[in-house]
Amino acid sequence: MAIIGFHASHEQLAPSALLQHVRHAEAAGFQAAMCSDHLAPWSLRQGHSGHSWSWLGAALATTSLPFGVVTAPGQRAHPAVVAQAIGTLGELFPGRFWAALGSGENVNEHVTGEPWPDKAVRERRLVESASVMRRLLAGEEVSHDGEVTVDRARLWSLPAEPPPLIAAAISPASAAAHAEWADGLITVAGEARALREVVTAYRDAGGRGPVNAQLHLSWAPDEQEAVSIALDQWAHGTIGQPESWDLAMPAEFDRRSGRPDEAAIRKAVTVSSDLALHRARIAEIIGAGCDAVYLHHVGQQQQAFIDAFGEHVLPEVAA
Repeated sequence: MAIIGFHASHEQLAPSALLQHVRHAEAAGFQAAMCSDHLAPWSLRQGHSGHSWSWLGAALATTSLPFGVVTAPGQRAHPAVVAQAIGTLGELFPGRFWAALGSGENVNEHVTGEPWPDKAVRERRLVESASVMRRLLAGEEVSHDGEVTVDRARLWSLPAEPPPLIAAAISPASAAAHAEWADGLITVAGEARALREVVTAYRDAGGRGPVNAQLHLSWAPDEQEAVSIALDQWAHGTIGQPESWDLAMPAEFDRRSGRPDEAAIRKAVTVSSDLALHRARIAEIIGAGCDAVYLHHVGQQQQAFIDAFGEHVLPEVAA
């Protein structure tokens, strides 16, 4: 049976509020949770970006849910430091934590003052970081000199079993390229055919482990309210790659996205006041080969979404 999880959006809510919401989500029937590791929000209107690793310790300690994080080792955070954080959470909460590794976005990484490398360099850096981190989590002392430099690093507090390191990928090519090292995959749930191509590319390249999808959605009891929420909070989702990877500041995302029309925002976000449509969308994602779907309501008010989906969506999807 597929897992239906809750996405905790650090970019949109204060850490304290987000902790309350994820506890509420567990009580409502969500089976897992995940978050991203950002330093900055996508938009000035979102207005938050708590430290994911600090928050994850609190969230894991105050719920019984399994959690994951999407992070980008190599520039803002050294892979040895990220591996230490993963190892500590894995030791504290055995079997409940995974980390997805991606190549990152400039909006978070420019703060080091280092130049933002091109995509090919970022991909090499990701593969090297994943290798370094896996060796560290296996208890090795690691030195490495390449796109990242590591000098005699060792993790002194290790979990009994290393948490899974999965690949974060958007395109079929990226999913296939990272299948060799990954323990699973997470992607964004786009149009069903495109999603199926990503899943197939990963599996055909020998990809093992679960495939997870993050679904951006906007729900409200009124259709126009659902549209307004998406336009206000997720307009940056209409900016395509690679441009969205390369913009440096939230204000740049706001200027570039402007005020999209309704047709454009509906391509980036599943928008509907009809819970049956959301149930069908989740079923479509599962049908494309995904083992878990993490629901991200793009609004800043989460309580009504959690209650409505907990009562009317999760039970029927499970059935």
